[in-house]
Amino acid sequence: MSVELRDRFFALSTGRAPDDEIARYRAQVDQTDTEPTATLDGLAICWHPTARFKAVRFVDAERIDAGVRELFARPSETAPYLAAVFVDPRELSFRTFENILPLDHLFADAGLAFELTRREEFAKGAYSFSLRLPASARARLEGLDALNLYVPPLNAASRGGDRFIFHSALLAEALTAAVAEAMPRSLLDGFSHVNPVFRCNRFEPDDANFHRHRDTPYYDAARGHVSRYTILLYLTGGSGAPVLDLTDGGALTEIEPFTCVIFDQRYEHEGAPYRDGRKVFLRTELVFTDPDVEHDPEIAALFSKACYLTGESVFAPELARHADVYYNEVAAAHWNGGLAPGAGRVPFVHKRFRGVHFVANGYDFWFAKSDELSLAECAAITLLDYFNCRLGDTAFRALCDSEVIEADDTAWIPAFLKDRRGESPVVPFDKSMLFPEPEEPATGELPDCACGLCDGGMLGPHFDTTRNADIIKHYTRAQDAAKAEILPAPILMLGEDVLLDPDMFVVEGNRIHVLGKKSLTPVNFASCQGGPSFPSAETFIDTAGTVGVAHFLVPPILFAESAGCYHLKFDFFRNSWMVGHEQSTVSVPMIRPFDSDDIDWDWEDYDEEDEDEDEDYDDEDDD
Repeated sequence: MSVELRDRFFALSTGRAPDDEIARYRAQVDQTDTEPTATLDGLAICWHPTARFKAVRFVDAERIDAGVRELFARPSETAPYLAAVFVDPRELSFRTFENILPLDHLFADAGLAFELTRREEFAKGAYSFSLRLPASARARLEGLDALNLYVPPLNAASRGGDRFIFHSALLAEALTAAVAEAMPRSLLDGFSHVNPVFRCNRFEPDDANFHRHRDTPYYDAARGHVSRYTILLYLTGGSGAPVLDLTDGGALTEIEPFTCVIFDQRYEHEGAPYRDGRKVFLRTELVFTDPDVEHDPEIAALFSKACYLTGESVFAPELARHADVYYNEVAAAHWNGGLAPGAGRVPFVHKRFRGVHFVANGYDFWFAKSDELSLAECAAITLLDYFNCRLGDTAFRALCDSEVIEADDTAWIPAFLKDRRGESPVVPFDKSMLFPEPEEPATGELPDCACGLCDGGMLGPHFDTTRNADIIKHYTRAQDAAKAEILPAPILMLGEDVLLDPDMFVVEGNRIHVLGKKSLTPVNFASCQGGPSFPSAETFIDTAGTVGVAHFLVPPILFAESAGCYHLKFDFFRNSWMVGHEQSTVSVPMIRPFDSDDIDWDWEDYDEEDEDEDEDYDDEDDD
């Protein structure tokens, strides 16, 4: 049944199946439940759709565990290295909102020699060109649509059509050279490159328009990079009403195949499908070096709210409308010198995580002050919520009871939270309890080598693994490796229990600093050699349990205390550059007892050929 669910998904996704057949298939999926097959980029993945794993994504198949890799479909004949995986949309976070596909393979030998000709300025700061390119490159670009890699975007209600996002440095380099030759010299001051992340958009004649919007500028504070122009490459031609409409600017109603359009990102614009056929185009942007870009905290705060509401729209679809409004206000503010005064009621999300109630909008987080809830615990819950970390097998937001509240201001929040105080589920924890000191090694009767045969030793049924010097050495090394991950982590997850290291949250003035880990160094495990197939020392190092660790690289959290509330302000993006976070699972080692099953009693079959193989083994194989 699972194989049928997998294969029917791609058969039905062609769009030619009757509605009643699709409805029956969806009902069958909704009745299917299964455990995840693997984990990738912090997301649990499944090889077929289920009631939980409904969102399809495409990944490099080599990144999937080899033991289950062949279960996943390869729906694109042209890109067979891409596997289809299904994820739970409730687990999506900023790192995984978008599914960016690696497609440089397609252009590696395509002869990407581009030339932009017949430049025409159809509005101020807006140009159209004809793209000249070799037949091989043209065929590769035309073949993008046939890859069938489209996935519904989170803002599908406002954008129309289908889309997938891909990365190609080769395609970007070719377009960069062509743009540098074709654009007016006066507009190229500081031009760096074409962004290698492309959106491939497809519209059928009966699809809705891509609603009027502004493109959010790309911004990288570390490199001083900002985008100023959008570039559209139309792979198909047609006519529309209009195909591209720049507000207070020009409009294009006829498009030839392989027309390239470049326009200033200040323009609000709208696109309509072709009347007479499929519309397929690529979008990216021209990136410039501009070290003098100013930073506006209010713009950054609104951008952070828009991103947060996008994630929350999985649970409350009405929030998608507010997110779109915020994105457009931010994009306009980049060029207009600041945000225009807002109008109307704004959304907040009231959440209850176990015993704690809080209110959030993606930049502001409010908690009721109480003796049971510290600032560090408020900061920890904020981090878990904002990054939608997994507790056990469940995403944080899926563990919360949530409701959307629209209001004119924030004055209602203190009184609202006052009567909803509870005990914090984030428990302070002494991490040293995970790492008990090893026993003292025994001397005299017990051999030092784990195999028990070196130097004439004999391995008996009462062999004590916890007191063997060689095993203790490996146990200590395994502990050190786990400590390197666990000790610097501000938050631990033991199953669904949330544990907090208060020492990793430093309150200084009106700021909460979240400390992170240092770089790790590799650990080399060596083992004794020679003799029959007896267990080496590390064989007796087992997993006592696994600990989820969350490391965060984030700016300080600002906070204020007023009216019985802790008010935290968290600017992750700094106006659209994203800081990182990392979540992983760490095995905590233990020494397990010796068992007679550890010995290969057929060792009489050991011969010189086996001995030669052992001699070829060296410690580097364990790195």
